[in-house]
Amino acid sequence: MKKIIEKILAFFAKKILKKYKPEIIGITGSVGKTSTKEVVFQVLKEKFNVRQNIKNYNTELGVPLTIINAKSANKNIFKWLIIFLKAIKLILFKNKNYPNILILEMAADHIGDIKYLTNLAPCKIGIVTAIGPSHLEFFKTLENIIKEKQVLVSHLDKNSYAILNSDDKLVYPMIQETLANILTYGTNLNAKIRAENVNYNSNGKGISCKIISDQEVIQANFKNILALSQLSSFLAGIAVAKVYNIDLQNAVNSLQNFKFPAGRLQIIPGIKNTLIIDDTYNSSPKAVKVALEVLSRLNCNGKRWAILGDMLELGVHTETAHQEVGEWIKQFKVDRLVVVGEKSTDISTDAVSFANSEQAGKFIQNEIQQNDVILVKGSQGMRMEKIVKEIMAEPLRAKELLVRQDVEWIGK
Repeated sequence: MKKIIEKILAFFAKKILKKYKPEIIGITGSVGKTSTKEVVFQVLKEKFNVRQNIKNYNTELGVPLTIINAKSANKNIFKWLIIFLKAIKLILFKNKNYPNILILEMAADHIGDIKYLTNLAPCKIGIVTAIGPSHLEFFKTLENIIKEKQVLVSHLDKNSYAILNSDDKLVYPMIQETLANILTYGTNLNAKIRAENVNYNSNGKGISCKIISDQEVIQANFKNILALSQLSSFLAGIAVAKVYNIDLQNAVNSLQNFKFPAGRLQIIPGIKNTLIIDDTYNSSPKAVKVALEVLSRLNCNGKRWAILGDMLELGVHTETAHQEVGEWIKQFKVDRLVVVGEKSTDISTDAVSFANSEQAGKFIQNEIQQNDVILVKGSQGMRMEKIVKEIMAEPLRAKELLVRQDVEWIGK
């Protein structure tokens, strides 16, 4: 049934794109896709009629649903019929409010996923954020991941734009794999959109830097950035602004107070006057290292806690990846380590270990003390946001502040 629905949605999506001809911005990478999508939307929304995919609608089902502007009907056949009728209406009757630009996050769990999505929705702009060992259970090797992600830029024509992270040694070589115009972004001298003189604010939250594009230099102060990876998303958004002839100063101004989506390096007040670094959306080795660096840098008058859940879908690399995290723990400032799940026991034999997030949450609630800083991170399947809800100062704001608070997740 799922395959049938996929084919129907793809048919309708192609017809809709052919009729309305929106420009498509495709975004892929192992980490940073959603944050970059949100940043690009923020930069463009004031001047253009633009739509982004909601939630994690970045797959064979999600991308067509974004094109149609509908939410998944899950297992409800009647609701799917309503979605099909909505698509037919878009095809038969002109909707003058249909977006000029679609920002589509494109995920890949298996070889061929990006090709499928780009055949469905060919892009004017392709952005590759960063590449690391995620979904290795299906891709087997890092080389296969690189080949899959670079399909996004290799499908572009000479009138399109490839926007590439020059700080990522696995992404930057993709400049050789595309006919498109190339814009690079990063903190090194190779980057056409570049950040220099990056300084963290005294409390560790927010950064100041110079943004350089060609000969133009802008001093920027971004209030809600905790890591360089987040600044990377900002630079990608500014590169898109350049494609659309948005003034550099206006692009920077639009991002100064921008907040990243829930579960992505968010600071949340905790009980007992503690501070939570909520990074519970998902996890991979590269993302864990970034989060540990943030934990070690933030001001802390108590103890630094790392609460780490299993990193999933790593296949034969699972054990070594978790052991690598254990080595990073030794490098960064971590006073207490709690691991959740069977795979995370490979991080350290010194960690306090729990089978699930509910058990861990109760333990942590009792153990944390005033002025502690607590990092909570794990793959989506570990439901680490339940720990954050257990120890956050205002649990009634969970729906507003945390990931996976929708009806389909509650009770799972």
